[in-house]
Amino acid sequence: MKRPPLTALHYFDIAAETESFVRAAERLHVTHGAVSRQVRLLEESLGVELFERRNRAIFLTPAGRALHGTTQAIFEQLDGTVQRLQAQARDNVLVLSCEPTIAMRWLIPRLPRFHVAHPSLQLHLVAAGGPLDFTRTGVDLALRRDDFHWDRQLYSLKICDEWIGPVGRPGMGDGLDGQRLLHSTTRPDAWNTWLRLSARQARPDAHSDYEHFYLSVQAASAGLGLAIASALMVRDELDSGQLQAPFGFLRDGSAYHLLSPRPLDDGGKRQCFVEWVMAECQACLAHLGLAQNDEPERPSPPQVR
Repeated sequence: MKRPPLTALHYFDIAAETESFVRAAERLHVTHGAVSRQVRLLEESLGVELFERRNRAIFLTPAGRALHGTTQAIFEQLDGTVQRLQAQARDNVLVLSCEPTIAMRWLIPRLPRFHVAHPSLQLHLVAAGGPLDFTRTGVDLALRRDDFHWDRQLYSLKICDEWIGPVGRPGMGDGLDGQRLLHSTTRPDAWNTWLRLSARQARPDAHSDYEHFYLSVQAASAGLGLAIASALMVRDELDSGQLQAPFGFLRDGSAYHLLSPRPLDDGGKRQCFVEWVMAECQACLAHLGLAQNDEPERPSPPQVR
């Protein structure tokens, strides 16, 4: 037995539901003639009349009603299965927007551990900073430093404090005087903030400006001077001996947060990443001897205005 084409069955099902070739064509975004032709092909294939055509109106025949009962159930089941599969595919993908510096210097080197811990979850990483339109971009989570005001309708969770301090190549000395200080336009007050917090003064030999924070840290790794760095972002270089932090690190008053348009403790993919990234941050800071004295925070719901 040769089965009728699926397209013809689909066109028939919509025509039977609407009892109109015109309305079926509108639903299917095709012409009235296309629907009529597909139904006629189906009738010829089956050898039975499915519609009675009278005065430009159509009416299901007994054979048409019998077939529609079957096609309606089949297409409803097919639509449901497709929707479930698409939902499952989306549930297995987590789109994370992360500030470029922390993405390159801290997060990406640790992602292999995330994949081992959650092998069924695919992480799509987008490098970006500042405010974010979650609806337009399709992002699930954003990892941000709180140096801007975000929409208070978002769910948020503090991950860890920011710790900063000067870093440079070993052998550059333990003092600030006579050094070349490396600045960045994305954190222009970093040196002044650290000098104020540490109650130190500097009489540098020269200074250099870099567009991004991570470029100034990279320049320090190359021996071009001293840069103010985030402790998280230079942990690996400190371990390897590529960099040294002669003055240690101080909290600068800022912190990293996860932002989301949906609850972060939903038991799904967001919570998986939240728990993993918090554990990684705490382990990293503890390794550097930088204690998180604050109690772990609960995710904060959107604020009602």
